[in-house]
Amino acid sequence: MNLPDFDTALASARQLLDDAANLDGVGGGLAMLRPAWQISIEGRSLAALSSRLMSLTLTDNRGFEADQLDLVLDDADGKLDIPPRGARLTCAIGWHGQPLVDKGSYVVDEVEHSGSPDTLTIRARATDLRAGIAAKKERSWHQTTIGQLVDTIAKENNLTPAVPAWLAKRPVTHLDQTSESDINLLTRLAEQHDAVATVKAGRLIFCKAGDAESVTGKAFPECVITRGKGDQHRFAAADRNAYTAVKAYWHNLDAAQKGEVLVDANTRFERKATVTKRGRQTKRKKLTATQQKAIEPSAANVKVLRHVYATEATALQAAKAAWEKIQRGVAEFSITLAEGRPELFPELPASVQGFKPLIDACAWTLTKVTHSISNSGYTTALELEMRLEDIQ
Repeated sequence: MNLPDFDTALASARQLLDDAANLDGVGGGLAMLRPAWQISIEGRSLAALSSRLMSLTLTDNRGFEADQLDLVLDDADGKLDIPPRGARLTCAIGWHGQPLVDKGSYVVDEVEHSGSPDTLTIRARATDLRAGIAAKKERSWHQTTIGQLVDTIAKENNLTPAVPAWLAKRPVTHLDQTSESDINLLTRLAEQHDAVATVKAGRLIFCKAGDAESVTGKAFPECVITRGKGDQHRFAAADRNAYTAVKAYWHNLDAAQKGEVLVDANTRFERKATVTKRGRQTKRKKLTATQQKAIEPSAANVKVLRHVYATEATALQAAKAAWEKIQRGVAEFSITLAEGRPELFPELPASVQGFKPLIDACAWTLTKVTHSISNSGYTTALELEMRLEDIQ
């Protein structure tokens, strides 16, 4: 073969390899997926640094635990500039030949240069969590609703409130914010209602934990996780009878009343209109509980909430939320996908296939998603918890 023929053959071989790398594997083609990423800093693309990328790790968390983006870049030649803290990054990830998935914006808050060989590590966290929402405040909330409270905090922090209509109507009788940030206040309120509070893409979201639907009520599509796509997995199940009930105390100083509430698997909840002294029904509905069977748990199996609530209704709501959280935590499942899936995010409903019948039969919700890109490829690590039917 003469030299021109060799060059032609080499060019053809390179084209075949490029074509194969862009195949998605459908139809039995050569599945040689290549991870793709797109990072920009203050609107300037970092595409020129693609050859320097050693690793990219994006952790998508539930709640106010900030989403985090970690970049490790090769600086063996010493030509990389250290970005300033506070610089804004945007990130999209996926596979070559397929549309990239936008993963939001982040703010650089840590940089590290080490060697040798020299590397530059950039750590950025979700943009919105660096604002005044983390500042401590002194105030009280009285005779309001979850929707009104979230709306006020969202406007103060230039965010758009996002709360399901049915959850927004829930009353907040009284809540003190004493030397406490809005983040901590919302997290505490979310725990009382078995909800999740978080900031995503400029929206302050307050929604039911494990609800598997958007704040507008539209159900999220269920993702299917098969064993054949996984590198490794772990399933753990706790004893469902570790706690047989949840107890909460309440003490109303104004009315000089105090008491306790108990919630277990036989408690049924309903919202009913209260009745005034004149026998008229009020517009606001109150959460009530009825027992299908008597509660007779042993003292050792009752989870007692430390906080003493202001009213019986708030104590009942807190006990209900704690009980549902315990039930969701009965089983946990984690898996690392050998082929990364950029479209996955926390709160998506999931089903798993190819494991033990007990595992496959559970309904799951994603609680944490970690995307990792390196020279070894692109993987996605998932953490899931058992999903329960919601009782409103």
